Amino acid sequence: MLSEKNFDDITIQNISDRANISRGTLYLHYQDKYNLLDKLMESHINELQRLCEEAGDMDFIDGNLIWFGYFERNYLFFSTMLASKGAPSFRNRLLAFLIKDLSNEVDTTKGKNKDLKRNIIIQFVGSAYIGILEWWFANKMPFPPRVMAEQVGILLERNL
Repeated sequence: MLSEKNFDDITIQNISDRANISRGTLYLHYQDKYNLLDKLMESHINELQRLCEEAGDMDFIDGNLIWFGYFERNYLFFSTMLASKGAPSFRNRLLAFLIKDLSNEVDTTKGKNKDLKRNIIIQFVGSAYIGILEWWFANKMPFPPRVMAEQVGILLERNL
């Protein structure tokens, strides 16, 4: 429904009608539409965390392939949530998740990032990752997940 109208315009009745359940059934599981949206966002962030753990020993390209496959399979959710009609809080939650995940990848004691500020590098890379996702979705995924994973993986290797 978020791809059709703004969140503020969606009612519990709209949601229950679309799901073909009663409002009472919906309220058995969720306090309100905000709680439903929060649980949906939490579910996707948790799945991304699980995928991160699964890809723990992989290089950036292979790890990104898992993520971009997930993004492709959940195109409608992610493209809507990262678009202007989506929930702005989702972008912030995704960025916070990326920053936390990337924090283990940054070494500022040697190499290309020697003497740079960790927080700046992590914010830069996390924001760039979200930016490329927004671009990919806004352009209706012009490249398959494999190409995105390879390109983004190379860029991550250059910057982390």
